[in-house]
Amino acid sequence: MGLFSKGPDTGSGDDDAGGEGTSFWQERGFVASAIVVGAVVVCLLVWFFARDTGTPTTQPTTSPSTVVPTEQPTEEPSVPPATPTEEPTGTTTPSSGPTATGIGGCRLKHPDQTIPRVAPPAVNWQFEADMLIPLQQQGGPAVTDRTGVRSCFAHSPTGAVLAAMVLLGQIRNPDLTDYVLSKRVLPGPGRNRAAAEARTITTPRNLGQVPQFTGFKMIDYLPNRAIMSIAVQVDDRNVAALLVTMAWSGGDWKAVLQDDGTFNGAVAPEVLQSLDGYVGFRGA
Repeated sequence: MGLFSKGPDTGSGDDDAGGEGTSFWQERGFVASAIVVGAVVVCLLVWFFARDTGTPTTQPTTSPSTVVPTEQPTEEPSVPPATPTEEPTGTTTPSSGPTATGIGGCRLKHPDQTIPRVAPPAVNWQFEADMLIPLQQQGGPAVTDRTGVRSCFAHSPTGAVLAAMVLLGQIRNPDLTDYVLSKRVLPGPGRNRAAAEARTITTPRNLGQVPQFTGFKMIDYLPNRAIMSIAVQVDDRNVAALLVTMAWSGGDWKAVLQDDGTFNGAVAPEVLQSLDGYVGFRGA
């Protein structure tokens, strides 16, 4: 089972009628009744789990624009394709500069507990292989270890969002996958399964356009758990969203995997009609 599940086999048009298991890096046998929607979701899955063995680029592959976030997030992501049109607040220029400074993040004594309704400010977007991840002095990450894994995020809603995006970006870097699974994911059957598959599956190089983060929506937040939907610009026309749960454990935010080794279990990634209800948040 890959880290992103297509959902249970119910026989509906949106599910894979084969009931076949999926690999850690690429969904096998993913057949959707709506070809366009299915193709976008598959692209999203392949994006996260295709190893890129080439040299990282110095600029993002594309730089589509996004919509301005709404005042209040909706409870569930919307569905089907549309192109965002406006630039979000808080966008910063990608940088190849130094890693986090070592202050802030999980070391903040009283982080802001407000659910973010606009993009976090003062964010520095840096490449992790071929994709951009957000770094913020206040929210984190404040630590980068000798393997390159980033950690130490603020115990706050914003810190949870940053932790999720950084983890998702780093887990698809083949040099970091094993380290990220062992250090940034809570132990359990899901992590064991994902780690076993990561060690045994050879993955294709990621070719073509590289999707990038484009927004987020906090679904539910408690001091020890955050559930959010992360929006990704899959290509020039399509935005998809995937559900991620983070838990506060050992003084930091860590990902929670379902027993099948996926982030989202039965909740399949969705193709969004718009970013209504999402906070626009992306690199250049």
